[in-house]
Amino acid sequence: RFIFKVIVDLPKVEEEVSILKRFKNDFSGEPSGEINTVINESKLKKCKEQAQAVKISDQLIQYISQLVVASRNHQDVYLGGSPRASLNILRSSKVYAALQGRDFVIPDDIKYVLPHVLNHRLIIQPEREMAGITYEDVVSDIIKQIEMPR
Repeated sequence: RFIFKVIVDLPKVEEEVSILKRFKNDFSGEPSGEINTVINESKLKKCKEQAQAVKISDQLIQYISQLVVASRNHQDVYLGGSPRASLNILRSSKVYAALQGRDFVIPDDIKYVLPHVLNHRLIIQPEREMAGITYEDVVSDIIKQIEMPR
């Protein structure tokens, strides 16, 4: 399972040519250089513990729930976020708060991670999608609908 769907733009012509040249005589796809460790297991565990320790109020947990339930009931959505989406918004907002140097979540952390967590979970009604409605439009509308805690 994935928390986010990372959207990567397709390469430009020059970038694609570079990719093709790298593989023109090598079909294996094996890394050609040494792969260096960027973080060890103990540091990763410490990061996880730090993120878990970030505080989130019951009021913000309620806010997350309201946002996800609104995604299920939105007129443009065929299939909205599940409880797993709610859990991933909670986890992601705690990690994002920690990355911002805080030990507590604020509503803006939730608003920041919401589209990244929902982007591959929302299924737009086919006729609305054909009319040009995107998940970004839906998420933006949901954020406007649900009052942000103060």
